[in-house]
Amino acid sequence: MSADSVERDILIEASPETVWGVITQPEQISRWFSDEADVDASAGADGSLTWRPGGRGGSQNGAVVPIRVVAAEPFRHFSFRWNHPAGAEPDQTNSALVEFNLTEEAGGTRLRVLESGIRAVTDADGRDRYVEQHEHGWDKHLGELRDLVSSAPRGASR
Repeated sequence: MSADSVERDILIEASPETVWGVITQPEQISRWFSDEADVDASAGADGSLTWRPGGRGGSQNGAVVPIRVVAAEPFRHFSFRWNHPAGAEPDQTNSALVEFNLTEEAGGTRLRVLESGIRAVTDADGRDRYVEQHEHGWDKHLGELRDLVSSAPRGASR
């Protein structure tokens, strides 16, 4: 049976407030995740993430992916649904859920990312490929997030 989720966790040498800004502010998201982001960190807000051909995601074709914010608890938890059909209300039957959980630790913030509900957005033939691509993608993007935060001068607004 194919996996239905991808989970990653990373320690970032920054406060939860800093990490929160990097995962929720469009101008920050476009520095480590997608090429463009239209995101409002409010539960129920609709937005989109855009990857241009040959851009940050490495896609040949590019993509504009609709998202809907599910939860936004500043400095602790941010989640959204994505990959739902255009014009459809996203729910557990037609979209994957991406959750960011932030926990303050000595030395920084532990960021846990869980993308679940993969069965809702793939068929049996494409599921393993989706999981493999997203495992690689989350590793790449979280490394870029960590590098972005660590390259900023201490005390600088991110």
